[in-house]
Parts: sequence; C-alpha cells; structure tokens
Amino acid sequence: MKKGIFLFFMMVSLAVNAQNKLVLNTDLGETQISRHIYGHFSEHLGRCIYGGLYVGEETKLVPHINGMRTDVVEALKKLDIPNLRWPGGCFADTYHWKDGIGPKEDRPTIVNSWWGNVTEDNSFGSHEFMELIKQLDTEPYISGNVGSGTVQEFSDWVQYMNFEGKSPMSDLRAQNGHPEPFKVKYWGVGNEAWGCGGHMTAEYYANVYRQYATYINTSWEKDSRVFKIASGASDDDYHWTEVLMRDIPHNMLDGVGVHHYSVIDWSNKGSATDFNEDQYFTTMTRAWDMERIVSGHEAIMDKYDPEKKVGMMVDEWGGWYDVEPGTNGGFLYQQNTMRDAVLAGMTLNIFNNHADRVKMANLAQVVNVLQAVILTDEERIILTPTYHVMEMYKVHQDATLIPMNLKTADYEHNGKKLPAISASASKDENGKVHVSLTNIDLNKEHEITIDLRGEDFKSVSGRILKSGKVQDHNTFDEPNKVKASVFNGAKLNKNSITLKVPAVSVVMLELE
Repeated sequence: MKKGIFLFFMMVSLAVNAQNKLVLNTDLGETQISRHIYGHFSEHLGRCIYGGLYVGEETKLVPHINGMRTDVVEALKKLDIPNLRWPGGCFADTYHWKDGIGPKEDRPTIVNSWWGNVTEDNSFGSHEFMELIKQLDTEPYISGNVGSGTVQEFSDWVQYMNFEGKSPMSDLRAQNGHPEPFKVKYWGVGNEAWGCGGHMTAEYYANVYRQYATYINTSWEKDSRVFKIASGASDDDYHWTEVLMRDIPHNMLDGVGVHHYSVIDWSNKGSATDFNEDQYFTTMTRAWDMERIVSGHEAIMDKYDPEKKVGMMVDEWGGWYDVEPGTNGGFLYQQNTMRDAVLAGMTLNIFNNHADRVKMANLAQVVNVLQAVILTDEERIILTPTYHVMEMYKVHQDATLIPMNLKTADYEHNGKKLPAISASASKDENGKVHVSLTNIDLNKEHEITIDLRGEDFKSVSGRILKSGKVQDHNTFDEPNKVKASVFNGAKLNKNSITLKVPAVSVVMLELE
C-alpha cells in the first residue's frame, strides 16, 4: 500500500493556498506507458454496434466499407486506438458466438435482455468484428461467455479464431470465408462475474476461472499465446482481487480486471448536461476515487506478484448519467460535456502514473453509449470533448513515464476539498517530452511552475481543451463548439516553465 498512499498524497495539496509546482526528472524514466491504457469498449448496447459502428452492407444512407461506417472508422483511427473490447459487458455472458457466424440469412435472432429487450439479428458477429478490427488497425479484446455458456463453447471459439492447422473449428472458419487464423491475443474470461456475469462469489469464480483457463488451450500456437484476463472487482472490492491473486496460479493468469464508474448516485445519476456545482463536485470526487481504487488493488497484487507479471486491466471506466430525454432508457445514450473532458484527463493521468501495474484500460463506451468519444445520428456524427482529450493524450502511448512530484492547491466546495491539478508526463522514442495537465477547479485558473531536471530544453508548445461553461458540449447543429486549440501560455526560462491552467481545462505541453 505504501506506493499508492505516497502517490495519492503527492497529488494532494499541503495547504489551501499552496503554490502549484511540478518537478519532472526527465532522465530517470524506466516504466513504459502501455498504449493499451488508451483502449475502448464496444458492447451490443443501444446504438453502439448497430448504427454506431456497423450499418450493414446494404445501406446507401451512410458511406461504409463492408458495413463499417467510414466516418466513424476514420475518426477512431485518428485516436490510434490500441484495442477494442467486444461483445460486452453484460451482453457477453448471454452471447453465443456460433449464432453470429455463417450466412446472415441463416443466423438466429437474439433478444438483448440486458439492454432494452430489443431483438438483434446477429448480423454483426465474429467475422464482422474482425473486419472492423482490420479497418481500425487495432487489436481485438474478446470477452467470452462464462455466465450462460460452457467451457466447450469458449474453447471452440478460441480455436475458431486462432487455430491455423486442421480442426473442426478451423475448417468451419474456412468454410465461412477466412482460412487464415485471426490470432486474437486478449480474451476476457467472463465479465462482472460478481454481478450480471453470474452473481458469483470471488471464491467460486476463482475455481470457475481455473476450469475455463485450463481448456482455453493454445499450446498449438507457434509464436504467441492468448492473454487471459479474469473478471475483476467492482470499485474497491479488494477481497475479490485478494482471492483471485491468491487462488489462481499466476501461470494461468495474465490480467485482472477492475471496473469503476464516476456516478453521482446510482438511484439518481443526474443529467449529462444540466448539472450544478454540487453535482459536478461529486462527479469529480468519484473520478478521483480511481486513484484510491487503483492503489488499493495494486497493493494486493504487489503482495502476491511483486514482479508485476499480472496486469491490472481497468476495462470499464467513465462517467455515467441519466439518458438523454426522449431516448430508450436501456440504451444508455448520454451527451458529453467539459465535465467529461476533465474527468477523462485526470483519469488517464492516474493510469499513466500507475503504468507499472495498469496495463490496459477501456473507456466505456466508444460510440453512442455512456462516455462515448463519438455520437451518431443517422448519417451525421460529432466528436465529443472526451474524443479531443483522447486525441491529445495519444502522445503518451508506449512512451516512457517520467517520474514526477506534484504539489497542487485545492479545489474547494462547501467545505470539501479535492486536488485541483492532476498531471502525468512521458518521453517518446524521439526524445520529446509531453506533459498533460488537468484543472478540475470550476471557479479559477491555477498558475503552475514546472521544474525540469536532467535535461535542457529549447522550446515548449502546447494544446488546450477548454470552453466557456463546464456544461458546454457539441451537438449535431453545433459540432465544433468544444475542440482543442493551440496553447501559447507556457513560458520556458532555462530549466523552468510557468503557465496558467484555466478553470475546467486540459493542457498538453510538448518539450523539445
């Protein structure tokens, strides 16, 4: 727990009026920030798949390639998304993959009982998902059915997707038009087994996981093996992680999931766009909980795995509010404001700073659901404030984390306090240093001094995401109200940078 506690209090103000100061040791970095921290999540939920990513091969309304929306694919490619999780979520543990292969006219329908009780025709299945993966030039992350499936069904799916020799499953794949194996590396063994994945206890799930992992056999692979991810804890359920790390042999376990949503109140989540400072402060409090949650799980994992061979996979995170008025309550369609932008910025800073343990994270979700980066309406799309944060932060992918020490003033509201500034920094393969800063203070800008140690820099440039009000968001009538712009406010003087970070803003600096 020591490292997590240190990192948390490092971020917390020492005094109400303390000067904001960031010290960067630019020559001491050792940890790589995995690009997979910037992953995304696509569930059969509302209009995420159907209408969001996939419009079918027959439509003439929306430009597409093999049914995949060209506009959405091109926008996501600009984020350099490293992986895409599918088919759920809760849906994963009701999904039977063989229903989604073969001629589409022969595929049975399914009732999506988790999300709106809509009937789906299974026209988007494994081959369509891998076509999307190919167009995005990213890696697939498949969550397999444990809750209502069988070991044989899961094992067959892995063999269908990955086996390159002759077998019943590889023959079936070839019959369906793809003789070559897909070679899917990342596999989730169920989803939220403590809840919609079966309401299991940690002890029971640990045994179920061991059974499934035994038969997800890829010993026939020549140059790689699958990366098995256990269904992890909800929020700060540290007992769940303790049991999994204790009871599952680590040669069967590659990653352990964690899910955390920044929710005001599960019984009254509040509007995505019409909120007051009380609600904003609560959302930021829930977002800052990610630091405590990650630190707590990390301490347990360190106890059982001091060499950090098992990754923490925060494969669901984001803000969750009430659905937009007039939309299906089961579709989880919500707008996206500057509140979500700073939520994303501070959360990604947390993941970066824990990159020695956090190896993957998946924003929930990619299109039209929860904290989406893209919203669609028939043939139109908009890029949300969260999209612009993800685009700004992509410079951290696979870069080297720079050790830092941050002292920040507080954001105060009704006698409560939160750290106003969060930050992370990295050095890319070309030697450029990037520093991301997020100011969650609703009421004032914060001046900060950055001390640079270890190297000399000749120039600093920047980009910023800000808007007039925290409730500002992009709409189909005004799609560019919130977008990133050039930031010229950082001043370099020898080994020091000074700048003012505006209220509710995200800044990315580049040093050369």
